[in-house]
Amino acid sequence: MRIATGLATGTAATALLASQAVQNALDKLDTGRANSVLLFLTEAFASNPEAAIKAAAKTASTMQIIGCSAPGIFTDEDWVIDGAAVAAMVFTGETSLEAATPNHPQADLLLTLAAPNAINATWLATEIQKFGGVSGDATGQGPFSVWQNGKGSTQGLCEIVLHNVRGAVAPSHGLNLISSPRRVTHINGYDINTIAETPALQSLQAAWDKVRKQPSPIPYHQVMAVYADKAASIERGEYRPCPIISGNETEQSVTLASQLTEGQWLSWAVRDKDSAQLDIVKTASQLKQQLGRVPDFALFFSCLGRGPYFYDGLDQDLALLKTLFPKLPIIGFYGNGEIAPIHGHNTLLDYSAVLGLFTCDAP
Repeated sequence: MRIATGLATGTAATALLASQAVQNALDKLDTGRANSVLLFLTEAFASNPEAAIKAAAKTASTMQIIGCSAPGIFTDEDWVIDGAAVAAMVFTGETSLEAATPNHPQADLLLTLAAPNAINATWLATEIQKFGGVSGDATGQGPFSVWQNGKGSTQGLCEIVLHNVRGAVAPSHGLNLISSPRRVTHINGYDINTIAETPALQSLQAAWDKVRKQPSPIPYHQVMAVYADKAASIERGEYRPCPIISGNETEQSVTLASQLTEGQWLSWAVRDKDSAQLDIVKTASQLKQQLGRVPDFALFFSCLGRGPYFYDGLDQDLALLKTLFPKLPIIGFYGNGEIAPIHGHNTLLDYSAVLGLFTCDAP
């Protein structure tokens, strides 16, 4: 066993919690040091995480401390939101983490952690596949919201190479499609005017009424649009989800959070607990099949609106992963967005979860 996790909670954000989390992980491996540590802190640390980072480095005897602050964190042991807590995953042996450099990324897949103000389309649009989460404090403006090499990143992001591992990564949207794919036939900026020549709001209302089995107001916080370049992609679940901002009764248009293009395909979907649980099981099973063996560790990044807040105070996604993979080291956080490759394009997601399963055999 080369990888383990540790979790420490307390009444205040102290450096001691970071030492405890790292030490708890090291004790599981019966070793006194690690070559690298993935360290996640709750937002109670966001204004001044430097002492916790240094404490983790001292306990693990390494400066390869990589991580971020986030509204909530978790390991395979438990999850914490709105409290002082530290989650650590320690790496030993040949398996390690290393910050990528622009001229020498050294990988086809990069673990990516970023504050909201560091995200941009140019940075995402690279050939190297990226996965991870959008972190930081509640506003994403914390002075050390993201760190690598044992110190804060002034750019608000870091990209990490996972050495001597094989991995498989995929998003889990957890949506129930309530309409079949239809081509977007007219748009105006972020407004979808018509779908298959039908007014977009009329199309959405009809899909919602069919689910409710009676006419009722559309709950825009609960429904979403999903889109792709081909109808078959949506049917396979290979789509991009997009929040709905509002419906325009006068124009019968629907305003989305993302800008689509005419000719793309769109379906309406609803956020649904049962669908989300089925999807996380399906995603985990497919990733395990891709690996061809039981994974050695997992990295999991969940939307803050997908975790315990979605499941009435329980994180059913995490519980299912622990059931599927008993004793598997798992670490992650609840963030402000998720990053995953979809059809080879790095995509910023909402209300989703991104799962990565990894084995410690060299690629």
